[in-house]
Amino acid sequence: MNTLSHPHPGSTIRDQVIEPLRLTVSEAAQKLGMSRTALSRVINGRAGISPDLAIRLEMAGISTARFWTALQTEYDLAQARQRKQPHVDRLMPNVTFAS
Repeated sequence: MNTLSHPHPGSTIRDQVIEPLRLTVSEAAQKLGMSRTALSRVINGRAGISPDLAIRLEMAGISTARFWTALQTEYDLAQARQRKQPHVDRLMPNVTFAS
């Protein structure tokens, strides 16, 4: 799985919310009750969507907090799967989980 299939969730906020509403980052940050710097970090992929931001997005009518946290989790998992992981011994050798 590559990062192209899982873009940073902040780009979704930028592309699907801020730009179509013609908001500046400062305006969007003010409406979400956060600093411009914090929102800028999220929409530029340098910070993740926290549970607090997910709730604020839901309160602003932009999908649900569960949607935003799931999107962030999928992105984080995709990133982790691309990194080399250490050798891990199976704790439950007879149990298989779908990935």
